[in-house]
Amino acid sequence: MRRRRHRARPVVTLYTRAGCGLCERAGRLARREAGRGEFRTVDVDTDPALVRRYGVRVPVITVDDVEVAELELAPGQVRRAVRAARQAARPRG
Repeated sequence: MRRRRHRARPVVTLYTRAGCGLCERAGRLARREAGRGEFRTVDVDTDPALVRRYGVRVPVITVDDVEVAELELAPGQVRRAVRAARQAARPRG
């Protein structure tokens, strides 16, 4: 079983497309909730593989490549996922 490598600074990615009103709202909230995490935006229409994967199912938000929200984003959802990713990245000992 492959272990997911966690980063000290989680990467929050918003998968979006042009003209998507839900994506714009989710992006504003996700960027704010990402805190000190890195924030990226990816237009799914620029990559045929992403179009096949997500179709019309945007916005999708991932934290360190793990999907945490799709279509609608509840307040606190990204913040909790970022916090969990940071805790997982801490050395145990």
